[in-house]
Amino acid sequence: MKVNHIAVVVADLDQALKFWRDALGLPLQRTEHNDTEAVSIAFMPVGESEIELLAPTRDDTGVAKYLAKTGGGLHHICLEVPDIETALNQLRDHGIELINETPRTRPDGIRYAFVHPKSAGGVMVELYQLSTDG
Repeated sequence: MKVNHIAVVVADLDQALKFWRDALGLPLQRTEHNDTEAVSIAFMPVGESEIELLAPTRDDTGVAKYLAKTGGGLHHICLEVPDIETALNQLRDHGIELINETPRTRPDGIRYAFVHPKSAGGVMVELYQLSTDG
């Protein structure tokens, strides 16, 4: 298991990049739009992990509601697991509340699920299983 990424919610990607890329010096690897989650994402590698800046593209999403409530900041920590089904079963066995009872699959084959922050000391945790298709 390792940290895949740390996600930070921002109101405006361009404004946030002035700190993360321009002032701090992290390289901007790429940006993408995730229509399923209704976010624009900027990916910046840090060692073997990434910082992901998330900006909501609609006002009716969880990320938009988080931004409205908190003003932005740390959204979640993503842990890469070898088998997401096994990880979710282990969490269920320990009485952990899940946001996603079954994993979702991204277009690139990555399977993911979120653990409710109530069960993780106030931190939302995302589990990632990378694609095994190559």
